[in-house]
Amino acid sequence: MSTGLIALLDDVAAIAKVAAASIDDITTQAAQAGMKSAGLVIDDAAVTPRYVVGFAAERELPIIAKITKGSLRNKLLFLLPGALLLSLVAPGLITPILMMGGFYLCYEGAEKIYEKLFPEKAHKHEAAVGLKESDPQKLEDQKVNSAIKTDFILSAEIMAITLSVIPSEDFWTQAIVLALVGTGITFVVYGGVAIIVKADDVGLALANRPATTALGRLSQAFGRGLVRGMPGFLTLLAVVGTAAMIWVGGGILLHGLETLGVPGPAHLLHEAEVMASRALPMFAGAAAWLTSAFGAFVAGLLIGFALIPCVSLALAPVWRRLKSLFA
Repeated sequence: MSTGLIALLDDVAAIAKVAAASIDDITTQAAQAGMKSAGLVIDDAAVTPRYVVGFAAERELPIIAKITKGSLRNKLLFLLPGALLLSLVAPGLITPILMMGGFYLCYEGAEKIYEKLFPEKAHKHEAAVGLKESDPQKLEDQKVNSAIKTDFILSAEIMAITLSVIPSEDFWTQAIVLALVGTGITFVVYGGVAIIVKADDVGLALANRPATTALGRLSQAFGRGLVRGMPGFLTLLAVVGTAAMIWVGGGILLHGLETLGVPGPAHLLHEAEVMASRALPMFAGAAAWLTSAFGAFVAGLLIGFALIPCVSLALAPVWRRLKSLFA
């Protein structure tokens, strides 16, 4: 064998080793980013089912499919290139952009609570901002668009967390990891949501199957339990989803203020976490986490309620005026 061929084979082997190491590195970084984003993934899964509740059973999966497509479009066409571009040319803009999303989450969540506490005032607010729809197709489109907007903000936070895990010197590794994490999380979240919203139909099918064996009777009982339990579970999930929106939004804003040089609110919350962990040393981690979550929720709720009159009295009229000018 000639020395040239041996050298060529050595080069191929070296390239193969580098490629294998790169794939392993990408997989590791994607897994680390996914783990760091786990809290937001859970929040996303809790938030989404409330956009499907209230529609006919045959529309549930098509609605989830529309939201899934919108989520993939958010992550792969807008957020991925946007995150890479900002990290290269204007990293300082990432925090203010995330904070704008935080304001939106606080407003959306607070609006749901406002609707429960003051239904008449909430209907007037919805009419003022043009949210009230009676046509089923328009209502479905409105819900899907609202879900995609919320997904965009949660996805932006996930992408920001992912970007913080990846070494900044390797552009293509960043791009591949962001794409893997974004795609994987999308299918995990919306696959889970599809299972949740169709669980009652599965339960009904199991409950109606003839039972001639002990296993059959057990599956029947399980099906009946699903049918009875899912309405309450979906209601609970809607409450958790609303709380998650406010909590995540408040957390984004507190962290953003700290990054922009206003550390007071975040420091106060951190001191409360320390006090809670010292008061309950056996449950220090849980006490600190609950205090942090509660503090972010309270901050988000106050900001969200403050935004409701701002939107109906100022932003909505300006938006309608702009739409009329360009119609």
